[in-house]
Amino acid sequence: MLSGIGNALVDLEYRVTEDELATFGVQKGAMTLTDASRQREIIAQLGQRDVHRCSGGSAANSIIAFAQFGGKGAYCSVLGGDHYGDFYASEFRELGIELSAASIDGETTGTCLVMITPDSERTLNTTLAVNAAFDRTHIREDVIRSSEWIYVEGYKLTDDNGAEAVDLALFHARRHGTSVAVSCSDGFIVDVFGDRLRSVLKSADLVFCNEREASALAGAEDGDEAFAALSSRFRNVVVTKGSKGSLVQWNGITAGVPAYAVTPVDATGAGDMYAGAFLYGVLHRHHPEHAARLASYASAQVVAQYGARLKANHIDVRETILSGSQTL
Repeated sequence: MLSGIGNALVDLEYRVTEDELATFGVQKGAMTLTDASRQREIIAQLGQRDVHRCSGGSAANSIIAFAQFGGKGAYCSVLGGDHYGDFYASEFRELGIELSAASIDGETTGTCLVMITPDSERTLNTTLAVNAAFDRTHIREDVIRSSEWIYVEGYKLTDDNGAEAVDLALFHARRHGTSVAVSCSDGFIVDVFGDRLRSVLKSADLVFCNEREASALAGAEDGDEAFAALSSRFRNVVVTKGSKGSLVQWNGITAGVPAYAVTPVDATGAGDMYAGAFLYGVLHRHHPEHAARLASYASAQVVAQYGARLKANHIDVRETILSGSQTL
């Protein structure tokens, strides 16, 4: 089983113009943390246009992908006692994913406002809301003990409570022989919370970075140089480079996999999909290059559609890419 630890966010996706985005005071292509009041103001400005709603959060997206490809998943987070929290829990029940998430009365479930401009770039405005209350008391030792791997998102390191909870999860993982995968999550995590991240990475058996994050973490000029540096520090590493493909190192095997060419529509969740698909492949003993090809293909298909969930049938995609591949 693969268990995720991360924020529980209901994604609210809107298409916006460049001019509209400029009025919201956010950095294009980045994730901005905001409070619930400001989030409501922006949503009100967006008016009655179409919105796509789904349960998410970075690590949650990866666990969902892992489960939809056929893996057994679990997720640890916290929800508000509101309609968004009810929606989130119901989706996880439908997906067959074990959800360990206390519902706290009087608190608001976190939301991520995803604003997609005509160039397909996504800009995230996130209010963590009840996620700020997530602490060590919400970590389930029994779930970690029964998991082969846990997957931790770097976003949990942005506050003291979350960082302490991650530390406890890592302690339980070491105690029970559970392997640890860590996603750097965002360049600002490396820039602002780099000390916490580097401390967590000391316990990591697998590190996920995009090119920007990898370069910042390694002090390198580009993704290739960063991958070489990180490969000497960590046993297993994945560096995604967008349209330039990805580089993976898994159990001593190194592979470079090209990106699949698509017409970009929405980049939301592409990295999360890559992580979930890659983890499905390698944890089911497929060759790391084949796992990376599954991840590359699935993430490309996510970029070619609206929304972080792959609309194509996951099992069909899995069989198309992995059919005939040898297991290790």
